[in-house]
Amino acid sequence: MKILIIGGTGTISSAITRQLAASGHELWLLNRGNRKDEVPANVKQVITDINDEARVLELVGDEQFDAVCEFIGFLPSQVERDIRLFKGRTRQYVYISSASAYNKPAASHVITEGTSLANPHWQYSRDKIACEELLMKAWREEGFPVTIVRPSHTYCERGVPVSVHGPKGSWQVLKRMIEGKPVLVQGDGSSLWTLTWNEDFARGFIGLLGNPKAIGEPFQIMSDEQLTWNQIYQCVANALGVTFKPYHVSSDFLASVAPKEWDFEGNLTGDKSVTVVFDCTKLKRAVPGFQCTTRFDEGVRRCVRHILNHPELQIEDPDFDQWCDRVIEVQDAARKSF
Repeated sequence: MKILIIGGTGTISSAITRQLAASGHELWLLNRGNRKDEVPANVKQVITDINDEARVLELVGDEQFDAVCEFIGFLPSQVERDIRLFKGRTRQYVYISSASAYNKPAASHVITEGTSLANPHWQYSRDKIACEELLMKAWREEGFPVTIVRPSHTYCERGVPVSVHGPKGSWQVLKRMIEGKPVLVQGDGSSLWTLTWNEDFARGFIGLLGNPKAIGEPFQIMSDEQLTWNQIYQCVANALGVTFKPYHVSSDFLASVAPKEWDFEGNLTGDKSVTVVFDCTKLKRAVPGFQCTTRFDEGVRRCVRHILNHPELQIEDPDFDQWCDRVIEVQDAARKSF
């Protein structure tokens, strides 16, 4: 197949790029070239700003694609741009939405593609819902061949997935663990969550490309493994070879005292604090044999090993560190006052 990926070097899409390139597909990446040295040699790179429509058309020319995959579309205006650029030029347009778009809290903790979409806590999710609605309208009214993909928390070796972290990523949480300090965990840490290794996700995603069962349909792609947040953090501590010292704080309190730009209401109340169990039966019917094979304890060991061997990924966040200490100090003081 001839495939164009908009993005292609991020947490999710980098694994898809590697697998498609290794499988002999004709793969194009359209992005700004920030990680061009990581792209396989047999991949054609179109380095430009996707928002410069005239330049994109100049570089792509009259090329036709079997699939165009959008990984960096977050707003309806960006989806409208893609429809203008690729209508009549692709047999399939795959849009990466988000499982955070599902209703919070949903009527059932078991989530399928039929679960209602509504998230009053997170603008990011509401924008994804609006993009989905626009694309499905284009499918119904104009035949635009859309497939919707809803990932949940997908990770790779570049970063360890945790729930409560600052704007510079998760390293500061790992550093607190290494230093023997307590780490913040929302609620009592017992809510269930799903983490998916990006190489596993890629196999399910690639199975939808060129798949006639995928046109006009949404699919969620994630692991069948569910862990509590306490178990997730314990796996991280085990990978580091340190003792896990959890400090539990309610999500509402964390959201109310964190800087607004950290958006803990969206990330926690609108996403990671809510127990969800994803049912991927629909994907497995469309992609027979799909199975995630990387347990989180295995994947996180790879992450920790990679990050410890790459100092450039160890980005410190002293403001977040001080904020954690302050939250602990305040809650301890409140507890002692009774």
